[in-house]
Amino acid sequence: MALAVASVLVLSACGTGPTAEGGFVGGDGSLTIVPVAERQPAPRVTGELLGGGDFDSDQLAGKVIVYNVWGSWCAPCRKEAPALEAAARDTADVAQFVGINTRDLDQAPALAFMRAFDVTFPSVFDPNGRELLKFGQQLPPSAIPSTLVVDAEGRIAARVLGETTRSTITGLVDDVAAGK
Repeated sequence: MALAVASVLVLSACGTGPTAEGGFVGGDGSLTIVPVAERQPAPRVTGELLGGGDFDSDQLAGKVIVYNVWGSWCAPCRKEAPALEAAARDTADVAQFVGINTRDLDQAPALAFMRAFDVTFPSVFDPNGRELLKFGQQLPPSAIPSTLVVDAEGRIAARVLGETTRSTITGLVDDVAAGK
């Protein structure tokens, strides 16, 4: 099963082609905001955290969650990391940011990325894409980086496919936390 998942991820990445930055990114920077009445439940995310420990999204019930899918190999991920860290600080009273590190087969490069960009929020180590694929069509596996905002009721409220900015994510979190 893990081999099948890894094959799907590799084939998905190869189908997107290299970007100007040299990574394989299917995200086009598009923003989708889901009206409250149309929101669907986010999947339960579980797994080992980079650097140790376990994560279970059920422990964050009732809080806005921001999932950022990234890889240490991804140039746009490196570019957006400082903005995400700043947005996490800006919204710490209402949201929990959680990374989903994908396609890094070893934790060492991912941990080095987190140190280099001063990323303090936790990240689930997801080398084979198992957690990423739980999102199905809500999150294409080739769209790295991508960011999802999940409302306090556990439903996907917004999605950015591709690189995002501090102001975009902060604005989305503020709106979602306000019930919009």
